[in-house]
Amino acid sequence: MLQSIAQKGKLSLGLVFPIEGYQGSVPEMKEQEHLAKLAEEIGFKALWFRDVPFHDPTFGDAGQMYDPWIYMTHMMHETKSIALATGSLILPLRHPVHTAKSLFSLQNLSGGRVILGVASGDRPIEFPAFGKKLEDKASLFRQSFDYLKRLNADFPQIESNAFGQTNGQIDILPKPTHQTQFLITGHSGQSLEWIAEHGDGWLYYPRNFNFLKWNMEDWHAALEKASQPWKPFLQSLYIDLIPDKTAHPTGIHLGFKSGAEYLNMHLHQLQEFGVNHVILNLKFSSQPIAWVLEELGKSVLPKFL
Repeated sequence: MLQSIAQKGKLSLGLVFPIEGYQGSVPEMKEQEHLAKLAEEIGFKALWFRDVPFHDPTFGDAGQMYDPWIYMTHMMHETKSIALATGSLILPLRHPVHTAKSLFSLQNLSGGRVILGVASGDRPIEFPAFGKKLEDKASLFRQSFDYLKRLNADFPQIESNAFGQTNGQIDILPKPTHQTQFLITGHSGQSLEWIAEHGDGWLYYPRNFNFLKWNMEDWHAALEKASQPWKPFLQSLYIDLIPDKTAHPTGIHLGFKSGAEYLNMHLHQLQEFGVNHVILNLKFSSQPIAWVLEELGKSVLPKFL
């Protein structure tokens, strides 16, 4: 499924839930089913689901609020074939057996539409609620990732200080009928060489073009050092698209407000640098979201098909 949204030399677009503009940290979550269907119809390649266990008002964003597995299943039935991706599942705060059970189930039921973005977590206040230490999150991430991968095997023998052991006499069902690709978010406490070797792609945050250039050089060097083939680079981007197509950009948090002409130029520049998929976040949209999607479908998406 990853190949359907991220190909070498090309750029595609996805949307993160909630697909709405809102003030504060808690969205209204209205008409999300209709907007997801519209997004698929006009050419978006993926719908992204965040994992936010607790609402921390000081963080400024509660995400789509629903449990990602439940909401992905709901949206699976509202759409046809668009990729369903987590952006990103917090591995240290979830037991890998429960993660695998949900992942394998949804992967089979959806016909292989799931892409798994994973992360170590960026909200320190959540860790004590799970009895976890923030300083352990890098190790917890790595142990969970390894445990999760091993559960693909029949009757695996697994030993983890953090998550327990299996003795080869028990198994997890169902086994996945489709391979899952794992995208590592940020650094998740790992070296870039580890990410290049173990992940199927790298999911990062919006940065200026100079930083992106250095990032891409480091990514390609890490792949070469780990003796790995090309793997995709994906990133998020906040936008506020306005009717004046020629409007120059003004900065917003992790993105910009602009007309379609600058957005196209910016996305083409990302493509030139080697970005393969951009996850658009519409939280700061000042225009009706249905209009934003229609305008993106008319003025932007056709240039990246």
